[in-house]
Amino acid sequence: MSISSSDLHHDPKQKVQWDSTKEIIFSIRRLIQASELYTKELNKKYQVSAAQLNCILTLKEYGSLPPSQVAKYMMVKSSTVTGVVDRLESKGMVERSRNSPDRRVITIQLTGVGKMLAENAPPPIQQKIIDGLKKLTEVERAQIVNSLHMLTGMLDVQDLEVE
Repeated sequence: MSISSSDLHHDPKQKVQWDSTKEIIFSIRRLIQASELYTKELNKKYQVSAAQLNCILTLKEYGSLPPSQVAKYMMVKSSTVTGVVDRLESKGMVERSRNSPDRRVITIQLTGVGKMLAENAPPPIQQKIIDGLKKLTEVERAQIVNSLHMLTGMLDVQDLEVE
């Protein structure tokens, strides 16, 4: 449904609907901009992406892990972790090893460079959101979940891989 400016002058209900739609779009843009700014700063200051920092911080918190566990803690697919680990390994921040009797089992661990970054890097952007969500009631969090599901449903992005 499109709303023209002449419609807004005649129907106050449509004006409220248009105003709230603009506010939703504006808020989504602010989220995207905050994420892009955070990623640019990480790249500029530490030469890593947000996903790479998330991987490093996961390994700092849980120690050496197989890629499937890294993916679980990062809340991404294993295929995403493979690419992230490839890039971190080429930067000398992580290494893959086969320490198990089953040589097929690979674990990822931080190198000295990766540990240093983990100690000095800023918290991931989602940590601010996590901290804020902890302050909300279960009902408020459920409302946010429902609203986000509606929005992702409109974009048909529920099944996209999160990086």
